Amino acid sequence: MALTAITNARVFDGEKSLGVQTVVIDGARIARVGGDAPRGSETVDGSGATLLPGLIDAHVHSAPGSLALALRFGVTTELEMQGMNTRENRGLITDDDTVADVRSAGFAITPPGGHPSELMPEGFRPKWDLPPVMPLMPFSTTPEEAAAFVPQLLARGSDFIKFMIDDGSVEGHPGLPSLDQATVNAGVAEAKKYGALTVAHALTVEATRMAAEAGIDGVTHVFMDQPHTAEIISLIKDAGMFVIPCISLNASMMGITGSALAGDPRVAARLDSKWDQTLRSSYDRYPQGKLDDVYDTVRALDAAGIDVLAGTDVSMPETFFGGLAHGASLHHELQYLVAAGLTPSRALRAATATTARRFHLSDRGRIAEGLRADLLLVDGDPTSNISDTLNTRAIWRRGTRLTE
Repeated sequence: MALTAITNARVFDGEKSLGVQTVVIDGARIARVGGDAPRGSETVDGSGATLLPGLIDAHVHSAPGSLALALRFGVTTELEMQGMNTRENRGLITDDDTVADVRSAGFAITPPGGHPSELMPEGFRPKWDLPPVMPLMPFSTTPEEAAAFVPQLLARGSDFIKFMIDDGSVEGHPGLPSLDQATVNAGVAEAKKYGALTVAHALTVEATRMAAEAGIDGVTHVFMDQPHTAEIISLIKDAGMFVIPCISLNASMMGITGSALAGDPRVAARLDSKWDQTLRSSYDRYPQGKLDDVYDTVRALDAAGIDVLAGTDVSMPETFFGGLAHGASLHHELQYLVAAGLTPSRALRAATATTARRFHLSDRGRIAEGLRADLLLVDGDPTSNISDTLNTRAIWRRGTRLTE
């Protein structure tokens, strides 16, 4: 296979800007950063553009066609926080360079009738083919049940273990069955025996507090029920947790649609009518929420040195999961992170190197010799103007350039 040299582009390596550098791709890997283009290599002129690592969405739920849609926006990896793409079901995905790669929790530990059951309209059934192996449904109401499910989930191909800590108060279902502290503690302790990464769904301060007490590695949302305090920020920092704010989801929960994003020609050209309709809708389950409080919390997390990861909680093309679309919404999330006070470079880190590091994806998330050639070339300079991430010029997944 001939070498490919991307020349004359500014390079953001996932952590910092390197200036204009030549990046050489050899097969599926990055062979070199810097120097001249090798003789005989295929050259891609990146003049006026910035080369980024392929983006990582740290919180998704897959749907038919969603991995292909994500890749069309330069999202080369999605982290599935509940779904069917466990190791036993994703063999074809791993080798398919027309779709984003994926890692999955399988299904989360939650009580019978607990979150996310309240989100589904009565009688709703997703319309897609079932996978070869149905993931385990780890419904738990006791510490013993939660602990027993952990090794089973790992054996069945879950890449990390997720816990739902949600009493339904934010979703308009107060009193929803929820895991108690002892059950979360037992599940997390069992996961630690196996060296497994743990995450928690937590939309309230109290749920976040429970996750920190249990020793969870990260929370997949930022709380939206009240403003932050110095105490809760310190608790998160002292616990060493990362936070995936999913500001785009919080905005949707507050009734804010993605219509402005859907109307951006750079987005509209890549969405079908169903995803366009979904993006122009919203969850609208917590209209009393205040987006400025969420911004303030994210800014405080970042200022405290807590790892902030970019994720969206995008799901399927249905209006009751509105305000979100695969791929497109990660770019929206980057814009939200900058609106909250992160610099563009810190926001880009949140969608590349920081997420790769916290999820132990050592082969991606940065532009460095030997790593996967998951790359996104965009016109402009997103380290100055974050919106430039949508100016797609070229996308590579494992060194294979996406063609449309």
